[in-house]
This record gives sequence, structure tokens and C-alpha cells, in this order.
Amino acid sequence: MLKRIILLTVAPVLFFAIVASAAETKDIYFTFKHADPVVFSHEFHLNKYDNKCKVCHDAIFNLRNRRHFTMAEMEKTKSCGACHSGVKAFSVAKDKDCVKCHKGNPREVTYRIKGLGEAVFSHAIHIAKTNGACRSCHNGKVIPGKQKAVTMAEMEKGRTCGACHNGKKAFTVTANCNRCHRGLAPKDITFNLKGVTPAVFSHSFHTQAYSCKDCHTKVFPFKAVAGKATMDDMAKGKSCGTCHNGKDAFASSGDCSKCHKGMKPGKIVFRSKTGTITGYFSHEFHLQAYKCADCHTKIFPYKALMGTATMADMAKGKSCGACHNGNEAFPPQGNCAKCHKPS
Repeated sequence: MLKRIILLTVAPVLFFAIVASAAETKDIYFTFKHADPVVFSHEFHLNKYDNKCKVCHDAIFNLRNRRHFTMAEMEKTKSCGACHSGVKAFSVAKDKDCVKCHKGNPREVTYRIKGLGEAVFSHAIHIAKTNGACRSCHNGKVIPGKQKAVTMAEMEKGRTCGACHNGKKAFTVTANCNRCHRGLAPKDITFNLKGVTPAVFSHSFHTQAYSCKDCHTKVFPFKAVAGKATMDDMAKGKSCGTCHNGKDAFASSGDCSKCHKGMKPGKIVFRSKTGTITGYFSHEFHLQAYKCADCHTKIFPYKALMGTATMADMAKGKSCGACHNGNEAFPPQGNCAKCHKPS
């Protein structure tokens, strides 16, 4: 009777031990977003090493501190690479052996970029191009494993896709937008300016005559309104002024309404130190006889009341005196009421 009780007590313990052992020796699936899972077979490896769990646990795999290892780490004998180094077992560092663990075909990778649609990376095309050399990208440098998003500027410096797409190995990432961003239709960019009607840059208009690389990235980085340039900067050949110089395209100085549609510059109010209005400058009146370029930017920069000029300065041909000299227009001396009037 006592033996029977002991056997009944031991049997459940053995049963749970067997169940626990079975649970721990199941196949382990390492899943990936863009590829079929890698399956680690406990059964296969235990048969290989005479059921000696300690070959791997906890010397290589610590069950109390589980973590993921990159291929680059495995190549340095971490994780599976401790045995799969080419000595005990096939090497994780050889392209021809990738398929021994990574079964099936890698899927396409879709990158969704705000305002630019989708860029699709085809594993099938690139695997065919590289003759199955997976490690040409998955080498810990081009694709480092724990990958963060990279900008086009970073790609131009050789990061990720730019490691091959540099104009030598493959077409350059610089300004070949539509080769990756299928159906790309860059939006118009609206520049909202205080006191002036908005200026709208039309990508669709400019790409009829120019390619993306004519502007990106030497003149403009791949970022909407990256920094600001004044009209004075443009007149010196920066920003839009690179092309809008009067030779390649109409000059940025003096053709305001071509970009600022419906622009009507307002009156400029001149006040004394005490705040009293001493006079007005009417753009509307002067534009009946002159163009913006006649004054801007040789005489006046594109900024209201930029500096002050005395009546003596004007008499010497500065500021308003450049035209109000008695020849082109009445001189400032003796005609005070023509400018200094309440309205």
C-alpha cells in the first residue's frame, strides 16, 4: 500500500517534468516584418549534442535575460554565431548559407513618407542584381540591424540605400525621386509673408523645364521651406535667385507680381520721433510711372523704412533724392507740402 502511495505521488511530478521539458524544447520562431520566420529546432540541436542543454544554456543563451541579436553580432560569435562560425557549423557570415535559416522569399518593404507617397524596396530585384549577396546590405553597416529612419541628405552621404545608389554602383539617390517614389507629384509650396500676398512655388510648372537635380540638393535640401531667404539674398543669387537672375529666368528683383499674385504694396507712413505722421509714400502712384526694379533693390531694400535718410541726404541724391533731383521728378528742396501732408 505504501509503495502504491509513493508511486502515485511521484507520477504527477514526473508527468509535469516531462511537460515542462516538452514546453521548453519546442521550436522557436523568430519573426520578421518583411520575411518568413527563422525556426530554431530544439529537437535537431539536442540530437546533435546528445541532449546536452548546457552546451547552449546558459553559456550562450541566458533564459533569464532574453534579448535579440543582430546578424552583425552573430558574426562576432554572439548568440547562434558561437557555433555557426564556420568551424563547428556553417557560418552565419556567408551569403550562400542565409537560406539555411531564412526560408522563403523576403517581401517588399514599403516606406510611407508624408507628402511623398510610398517608396517600395523590392528584395526580389536587389537579390537578383547582387546574385543573392544578402550581406552586401545586411552587414551591420549599410543595414545595421536596429535601423532608424534616415533622411535623403543622409543617403547622399552614403547611408543605407546611398551606399550603393551613389551614381557609381547604381543610380544616385540625388534627384532621381520618381525612380523610387512612384507617381510622385510634389505639391505646391506656399510662402506666407507678413504684409505681402503669398508667393506660390509650383513644382508641376518648374518640372516641365527642369529636373529635380537642378535644384535638389545643391540649392534646396529635401525639406519644404528649409530656412528662409530674403529678397536681398535672392538678388545675390541665393535660393530662387540662383536661376531667377535675369538670365536663366526673370530676375527676382523687380518682378514682384510674377510670384506675389495680386500684390498691391501699401502706403508707407513716415513718422517723426514724437510719432506724428509727417508724410506718406504711395506705391500705387509711383507704380503708374515706374517698375519695382527701378527702386528695388539698388535704392531701397525689400523692407519698409530700412534706415532713415535726412533731407540733406536726399539733396545729395540718396533715398528719394535718387529720382527727386529736379530732372526726373521735383526736387525735395522747396516742395515740402508735396510729401509732407496729412493724407
